[in-house]
Amino acid sequence: MLDFGPVQFVLARHFGFCYGVENAIEISYKALEESDGRNVYLLSQMIHNQEVNNDLLGRGIQFIMDTDGTQFIPWEQIAKDDIVIVPAFGTTLEIEHLLLEKGVDVQKYNTTCPFVEKVWNRAEKLGMENYTIIIHGKPNHEETRATFSHSAHHGPSVIVRDMEDAVRLGAYIKGEKSAGDFYHDFQGKLSVGFKIEKDLQCVGVVNQTTMLATETQAIADYFRQLMIETYGLGDLKNHFADTRDTLCYATNDNQDATYKLLETNADMAIVAGGYNSSNTSHIVELCERKFPTYFINSDKEILSQDEIHHFDIHQKEKVVTKGFLPTKRPVKIILTSGASCPDTLVDNVMLKLLSFFTGVKNIEEAMVDYCSSNPGLINW
Repeated sequence: MLDFGPVQFVLARHFGFCYGVENAIEISYKALEESDGRNVYLLSQMIHNQEVNNDLLGRGIQFIMDTDGTQFIPWEQIAKDDIVIVPAFGTTLEIEHLLLEKGVDVQKYNTTCPFVEKVWNRAEKLGMENYTIIIHGKPNHEETRATFSHSAHHGPSVIVRDMEDAVRLGAYIKGEKSAGDFYHDFQGKLSVGFKIEKDLQCVGVVNQTTMLATETQAIADYFRQLMIETYGLGDLKNHFADTRDTLCYATNDNQDATYKLLETNADMAIVAGGYNSSNTSHIVELCERKFPTYFINSDKEILSQDEIHHFDIHQKEKVVTKGFLPTKRPVKIILTSGASCPDTLVDNVMLKLLSFFTGVKNIEEAMVDYCSSNPGLINW
């Protein structure tokens, strides 16, 4: 907690850029430096953060498509000598092969997060061992689309969005619903040639790395128990694969840190990040369990001490709230961000909020006080 007097900020122990995001941005800037006049393209948004993507656009990078796959630049326009950056989410095998056929080097500026690749490797292993791969993810998210493409190349694959989807799939495993309904219920979320009669007998669960870790584990536990009930504990290994090692450390750390925030007696929470960021939306979900929570993409959304513009993750729309700051003093504000949010944005949010209070300590005083109360820290 940073105590500025009339306002106190409770910061999460883990927040902000993860390794995968930092690596992706670094490679993107390297591509620009090495472009030597060539076109530099990104397959889609580098990460789900408007500020970062706007910066890349301002430096001359062009987006080939939007996050939902809407094409901005036709494939016919992409030439052999162009630089094409693969975003941190990865890409589908179909797009990778299309670029290779054009002679484009898809590896030199491939920024796919190593933890996403870890999921792909696990899915490949599951397929080789004759398990069907259940992917916990958002069907239209770039990472899930990429993971599904790689997974389906190695074995039968199906996407479940949440626990409700998992239970729906479970009904077919238990034989409670007909095959005809299955292909309708999971249309667009099944690999080609999926056969319900044999492809639901042994399964393993992998995930979009930015999903809520506890939900992924709950879904895996659900299918594990379902297979025990169906085939017995003694035969479990032949019907269920333990895949808990596909959870991303950064997503896990950020979510664990957010759970700790729920133990505080804060008055409100502000979460900074891109509105289409999956990992950030899950942090918002957690904070909403206890606090009035405002999801903003930058300090510009805080118009005054009385008005804030923020994103409603349930209605999927921007909303305006008046009188968002409590009148009590000191007011205690949780401040955190998603893995695709630069630390500078969090700094700017804090500074903007500080400007609304009188009689506050300056940052140096607050930091000295913090270090004095935490003697185990290196001297600030």
